[in-house]
Parts: sequence; structure tokens; C-alpha cells
Amino acid sequence: MLINQAFASDVGAVSSATGAEVSPAAAIGSQFLLILALVALFYVLLIMPQKKRFKEHKAMLDGLQKGDSVVTAGGLVGKIEKISDDSDEVVLDMGHGTKVTALRSTIHQKHEAKDKKANKKADEKADEKESTVKK
Repeated sequence: MLINQAFASDVGAVSSATGAEVSPAAAIGSQFLLILALVALFYVLLIMPQKKRFKEHKAMLDGLQKGDSVVTAGGLVGKIEKISDDSDEVVLDMGHGTKVTALRSTIHQKHEAKDKKANKKADEKADEKESTVKK
């Protein structure tokens, strides 16, 4: 026999903190509820946000157009020159005549390139502020 007789006789009367007797079925039921709550918590905190992120990424990939500036998973930034629907490949123009063929699934995000003139004006304003502060 695998179970001790003293333990087996005590299993029927598990006492709680209040001193009331709890049946083994109720103890197992409460453990089952705890496991169910942990699974639900795991689903809400991990699986749902991941599904949402995948859905947003797929929508972004489906909305890509020629001329969009993108960042690949490897960190390369380029403009889309050609999109092949049948082979799931994208030709990226990296600048200076360099073209790279990448899988659509390796595109990480769209890159919002700021206007060079706007950056230049902002830099000039920052330089003016620094020069007035130093005086």
C-alpha cells in the first residue's frame, strides 16, 4: 500500500482556518478554481496583447505601398520600390543605387522620415537659443 493508514484516515476530515470540516471534493474544487484563475490571468496578460500586436503588424504589412519608408528586422532603412504579391517579397531602395530584396515578414515598422528642411530650421532655432543663453 502506498499511503499510510494514519494519513488515509485523516483525509476525510480536512479542517480549515475556522475549524469547520471541508470535504476532499471541495478542496479539489478550490484547487481547480485556482488553476482556472491562473490560466485566465495568463491569457489576459500574455496571449491577448500578443494577438493584438500580431493583428496590427499584419494590417501594417498589408497596407504597405510603393514609396513607403520602412525599417527591417535587421535595422536597415529603405524605401519600397517594388512589392511582389505572389512571392511575398519586397524590393527596398537603400539609397545610392543599392537595392535589397527582403521578405515582407521581415519588415518591422514604417519609418516616419522627418522633412530635412523642418529639421534644419529646428536646429537653427536651437543654435540661436544656445547662443543667447551663453551670452
